Amino acid sequence: MMKCVSAVVILLLQVLVCSAAQSEVRFEVSFDKTIHPEPITGRVILIVARTELPEPRLQLAPNGVPIFGVDAENLQPGQAVVIDQTTFGHPVDSPAQLPAGDYYVQAVMNVYEKFQRSDGRTVWLHWDDAGRFFNSSPGNLYSDVRKFRLDPASGYKIDLRLNHVIPPVEPPKETKWVKRVRLQSESLSRFWGRPVRLGATVILPKDYDKHPDIRYPVVYAQGFIGEPAFYFNEDPNSVKQQEGLRASANIQPGYEFFQSWTADDFPRFLLVTFTEPCPFFPDGYGVNSANNGPFGDAVTKELIPFVEKQFRAIGKPYARLLEGASTGGWQSLALQLYYPDFFGGAWIFNPDPVDFRRYLLVNIYEDENAFFAPGGRSWTPPERPMRRTTEGQVNLTVRLSVQRLGSGLRPCRRRWLSPSLVGQTYWEDRQRSRRLHA
Repeated sequence: MMKCVSAVVILLLQVLVCSAAQSEVRFEVSFDKTIHPEPITGRVILIVARTELPEPRLQLAPNGVPIFGVDAENLQPGQAVVIDQTTFGHPVDSPAQLPAGDYYVQAVMNVYEKFQRSDGRTVWLHWDDAGRFFNSSPGNLYSDVRKFRLDPASGYKIDLRLNHVIPPVEPPKETKWVKRVRLQSESLSRFWGRPVRLGATVILPKDYDKHPDIRYPVVYAQGFIGEPAFYFNEDPNSVKQQEGLRASANIQPGYEFFQSWTADDFPRFLLVTFTEPCPFFPDGYGVNSANNGPFGDAVTKELIPFVEKQFRAIGKPYARLLEGASTGGWQSLALQLYYPDFFGGAWIFNPDPVDFRRYLLVNIYEDENAFFAPGGRSWTPPERPMRRTTEGQVNLTVRLSVQRLGSGLRPCRRRWLSPSLVGQTYWEDRQRSRRLHA
């Protein structure tokens, strides 16, 4: 009897070992010294898509293709980073959970640099002067798109080589109407321990050049990350390209705004947007933060005075107005509240959360769990929604949003992880409040 049991146990162990060997899922990602001769510290992100075009790295979205990320510290040329069944991902938890099928696979390396900050912290982060996402940020590495049959049941091992570098981006050209300026911020450069350049995009009023003695009020439009405000576009052919704005968000296409702006009866003022490069978010949000640095002071004490001197602004509080929607609404509110004597007023539309007691439905001071609402009587409480369709259907939850960030992505353009109005980021303030549990 004992011999029979032992034989069964041995057989079961053999089956388990065989199954484990067959189900090994492994990607090895490396780069050659011809592409980058020095070691790299950064984040390697694997993207898996069902279609080849656009490239998988350009298909990233909150409800987009699966991604999986791992850290790489001092990675040498030719040395491989491994992504396997233990690697965390979004929206699929692990590569081993991908359904069997044909996929297009691509890898990206988000290259970090070392910062010795004035607050005594040493951090490794990726810096992009225009707030671009890592998948299009100059200097980052990426691989060719390759097609594979992926079947977790049978297992596979795939080698990917990072053999391309995202090239520098040509700066946008100025026109008669649109001007751009850059300024190295002394306060931000001191904080980050490296040169930090702020930018402004200025739309000039009609006949600006014909009246050199006239000074103008300024509207500072928030949330456009250096692009011309309200999608201002002088090209009549752009109307068809931007027509979706009207249908999806009831926003006037940029050429129509250009026609209004240049009409004889349109008010004359300067229209300005900011570029505030920050490694944590697409921009610095115009507020002072222990994590991001003194962006509020840099904008109000350095950038705005520089812009107003360059472009003949009135330069008085009554002639400085703020405008913004969504994250831009949050920024407008923050600037007006923090600098009430500097700005004369603000138009604020549907701002991002301004209070940690209602931070995307989460009260971070009292709630025990960020992903499930408190007080529910159900044995399986529903997850908190983060985003819905226009019909009300939940298409993204708080948990999936955090999972996406944990897989290696910075916040998306709509920046749901915006800083709070108390001048600290969510991540700083929660250290002083009750910690949320996943």
